[in-house]
Amino acid sequence: MESIVLGGGCFWCIEAGFNLIEGIESAISGYAGGDAKDAEYYAVGSGATGHAEVVRVTFDPAIISLTDVMDIFWALHDPTTLNQQGNDVGPQYRSVIFYENEDQKKTAEESIQNVQKLWDNPVVTELSLLEEFYRAEEYHQNYFANNPAQGYCQVIINPKLLKLKQKFASRIKKDI
Repeated sequence: MESIVLGGGCFWCIEAGFNLIEGIESAISGYAGGDAKDAEYYAVGSGATGHAEVVRVTFDPAIISLTDVMDIFWALHDPTTLNQQGNDVGPQYRSVIFYENEDQKKTAEESIQNVQKLWDNPVVTELSLLEEFYRAEEYHQNYFANNPAQGYCQVIINPKLLKLKQKFASRIKKDI
């Protein structure tokens, strides 16, 4: 198994999307990229810690490549909006890739270059070495699956998942 940490707005959206994909072993919501020695939801949300909401995506490279993981990541958010995804505004919602080794960094750099061709505006995705990943509180884990009728899930996450299912139909887990 291999893992990479990705942030693209609210972690509920990114986690829900990756949970649909064949070859993804787990998608864990958390925090990374800040200066504080610890992270928790309200401190991160205040912007005081410098952390971003992220998801640790663990995948089987025999089933899905990191390049394909990156393609799904780009489909789940707008990488051209600095510190914002929709109504979620602040550095905790930034587009970011936290790589764990030089191979991942190279793949991410190539992926950023490729996705830039699809956008008129510059891609502002941050690329950084992962220093620490803090698992988010338990109520954030599998949030969409556990709260599908919640308003944010219906209005924001559900349309993203429908788009993802259409674009990556061959990658969707069979039991979903």
